[in-house]
Amino acid sequence: MSTRPLVVAISGSLRDGSYTRMALSHALTASEEAGAETRLVDLREWDLPLFDPDDRERGDAVQLKRLVEAADGVIMGTPVYHGMTSSALKNAFDYLGKDEFEDTVVGLLATAGGGPYAPTLEHLRTGIRTVHGWTLPHEVGIQGAYNQFEDGEFVDPDLEARVHKLGRMVAEHATGGDQSPTCRVATSD
Repeated sequence: MSTRPLVVAISGSLRDGSYTRMALSHALTASEEAGAETRLVDLREWDLPLFDPDDRERGDAVQLKRLVEAADGVIMGTPVYHGMTSSALKNAFDYLGKDEFEDTVVGLLATAGGGPYAPTLEHLRTGIRTVHGWTLPHEVGIQGAYNQFEDGEFVDPDLEARVHKLGRMVAEHATGGDQSPTCRVATSD
């Protein structure tokens, strides 16, 4: 059995040439370099009908729950649509809850066209806090995402460094244990 943490990135973009997915791939590369096993959840490949609270196990919902519950760290990535998360990510998140996120370290990433990304990151933080996940203070917002990539690679090395830092931090803080990943307090006698 592997002792390496598992970091799962969930891409809330359904677009073929998704900048969100590109950025998450870079973050997962950094997680791997920090010693984690990684998995990208590309929601285009998952059967997740609109969430119905009377039927929480439709489509691939059970597999998604199992994967996220097994993860030691999660990176949530979304394009910004009208100042909010994508409907695809919100729908996937609706299938998940405390069983999957409690005491899990979570990194946040949002890609925007011309508008702001801060409200979107705040909505994600609020949702993760509600299901008892631990969001990292370091999060990434990419404004003008259509100008930030060339052939899948970042054109701005500072932005690339921020995304890599996010992936690295999720891997480093992912413990897989029952204690909270970010609240270890040293005491003296």
